Amino acid sequence: MKKFLTVLCDGMADRDDANGRTPMDEANKPTMDMLCKAGLTGLVKTVPNGMKAGSDVCNLAALGYDPSVCYTGRSPLEALSMGIELGASDVTYRVNLVTLSDADRFEDREMLDYSAGEITTDEARRLISSLGGIFAPLELHAGISYRHAAVMRGGALGTEFTPPHDILGKKIGGYLPRGKFGELFTSLAERSVDVLRNHPINVARVAKGSRPATAVWAWGEGTKPRLDDFFAKFGKKATVISAVDLVKGIGKAGGMNVVDIPTATGTVDTDYDAKRIAAQKAFDICDYVFVHLEGPDECGHQGDRAGKTLAIQRIDELILAPLYNALVSSGEPFAISVMPDHATPVSVRTHTPEPIPFMIYDSEKDYASGVPFSEKHAKSTGVFFERGAHVIETLFSVENRI
Repeated sequence: MKKFLTVLCDGMADRDDANGRTPMDEANKPTMDMLCKAGLTGLVKTVPNGMKAGSDVCNLAALGYDPSVCYTGRSPLEALSMGIELGASDVTYRVNLVTLSDADRFEDREMLDYSAGEITTDEARRLISSLGGIFAPLELHAGISYRHAAVMRGGALGTEFTPPHDILGKKIGGYLPRGKFGELFTSLAERSVDVLRNHPINVARVAKGSRPATAVWAWGEGTKPRLDDFFAKFGKKATVISAVDLVKGIGKAGGMNVVDIPTATGTVDTDYDAKRIAAQKAFDICDYVFVHLEGPDECGHQGDRAGKTLAIQRIDELILAPLYNALVSSGEPFAISVMPDHATPVSVRTHTPEPIPFMIYDSEKDYASGVPFSEKHAKSTGVFFERGAHVIETLFSVENRI
């Protein structure tokens, strides 16, 4: 039976530097380039008109869903992955542990780090436990690293938030929550400063030269997700492998098998071997495996061009190459797609909505693009998909689009 693989390199796409090159141009990625030259490449629009270039929207599109129809917010997908039961009237929020600068007035503080120095999960859970009291009547749930969740039972939509990774280096005063519960969430952020200031976890982090978690920052409002069952939609049994609750939540909402890898961090230093092994095992029970790697996106947000290039190289060497070789060795037909979900240019350190490159290799088809995998080479082919779902539909040959 034919097997299908997607390697999703979160935020991998970028913009040219002064020399006209991107991290995809600079990365040593022989397997991506080999498969692209023998396969199909082009650009795909993963951000529907009127929507923001969030990983939620774009990973939904990469998995074949139409975000303009099914999207109900980012945080409920993460909450679902965390095992939080949601009712139809519940509203959820993503809660980051962040690092703010010092200032006399709260609104004059700057957003220094949306991840509190990529704080560890164990440290973060102790900090979140100390904050539960100030969140009542909201529920506060600990997640992974800096990523956590809050739930307002019987709540209401209508609060405007700004993702913390969009305001790095900026004063927070112009980006504090507004609307229905704006004052509540601004108050929570302010009160969290007093709780976290002298917490032993933060004292220890400062002593070893790590950034402390100085506040919480809520965003990503949403309600219970509604996704079609993936198997019913495509006739493929699927497995999702990711370190990120958002992506695992999409998998669970779509009825897919979701693998939990405790050593996966969502950074350039994630446990690649564990993800590769999990993907190989998943092919024993599934037709389709979706492997999500967060490293390029994290480096893009940090403005770390060298780190982003390294993340792409590690994905090629430690994930794509061995999985390709295993599929070849199986003797069965297979197809592989590789793509980012969106661009996260190091020059702007946030997500941007331009079309992104994709490539598809199929052992039974001779696409033969003849070009390596990069933004400009993908554009040069003239192939353009208007919807993100076109990539997985072409991978599965749902429609003959070429």
